[in-house]
Amino acid sequence: MKTINVIQHTSADYLGLLEDHLEGRKIGFSYCRPFAEGATLPRLSDVKDGIMFLGGGPWGTAGVRDIPSLKKEIELCRHCLLANKIIIGIGAGAQILAIAAGGASVASPLEFTTGIGSRVQGDALNGYLDASFPYVLYGRDWPVPPDYAQVLAIDETGRTLAFQLGETAFGFVFHPGMKLAMAEDLIMEFDEIPTETAPQLLNLQNMKREIEDNLVRFMTGLIQKTGLMRH
Repeated sequence: MKTINVIQHTSADYLGLLEDHLEGRKIGFSYCRPFAEGATLPRLSDVKDGIMFLGGGPWGTAGVRDIPSLKKEIELCRHCLLANKIIIGIGAGAQILAIAAGGASVASPLEFTTGIGSRVQGDALNGYLDASFPYVLYGRDWPVPPDYAQVLAIDETGRTLAFQLGETAFGFVFHPGMKLAMAEDLIMEFDEIPTETAPQLLNLQNMKREIEDNLVRFMTGLIQKTGLMRH
């Protein structure tokens, strides 16, 4: 069974709906919480098959309110890239991936947004990323992938929502497995919250079935591309 190391930046932002899809395919995952007392990041030698960097709620990477362990995480991500490990970055994790790969991140206000993304590469995720799909994002700052990155999807304003680096590294600005309870917990966990959260929570509640249905195809393509089920 393959295993993914999952770097978590806040207790409210976890794998969410992704957990069931990984467990259903017998793909193991182990959370690392560097924000917890006494916790440390894994070493490269601890990353057996792949690593996932999750979102950070109000924490970002562009200098306004950076993830406390940001420098060490960028270094770890860079080493994983050089070692050709599977890397999946979500939210702030996509920013970490972009920076580690030679790109950057730009300051952007904390936002909670729901919308419909658009695929720009027909074969994105082996064709399993739908031409239009629901997305939910909660976080601050935005990744600027390096020039060699392949942009897979954009939002309604043309901002990059998903990108690929090489064969097995993917960045997603949105959380493909976001649950309503996760967004509610992020709002309650921190003093700093985005504006107009009530309508976005309602949108997320109404999108629940669409998100769940879309995730079936999304995870099929992501697991195929990363090879997480290959022996």
